[in-house]
Amino acid sequence: MPYNVMIVDDAAMMRLYIASFIRSLPDFKVVAQAANGQEALDKLAGSDVDLILLDIEMPVMDGLEFLRHAKLKTRAKICMLSSVAVSGSPHAAKARELGADGVVAKPSGTVSHDLEEKTGDELARTMRALVAA
Repeated sequence: MPYNVMIVDDAAMMRLYIASFIRSLPDFKVVAQAANGQEALDKLAGSDVDLILLDIEMPVMDGLEFLRHAKLKTRAKICMLSSVAVSGSPHAAKARELGADGVVAKPSGTVSHDLEEKTGDELARTMRALVAA
């Protein structure tokens, strides 16, 4: 049975790239998408999500603010997937401090059309490790 994934990213093209990548993984399926943290919080109610892939920089409610609220509303694992969350960055550290379970940097900025090619293996490994924990 595949794990249910929510994608939270303000860039519609990035959501498409991420969803396409997830469709290539037989053990995961996209069950929800949101363009910002507030929309994601609203969609969490009544949804069965195992993993949330979360951008940081978004309008209305950013990923860090979402983390402050989400840990009270869901048991889903949360993986930051952001161009500003490179390993060792202040954003990555803050995300971990607020409860992010994993951090993967987008390889080419806000809309990384090469996500699967450059980061796909790392993202798939991280996703599998998080849901297995």
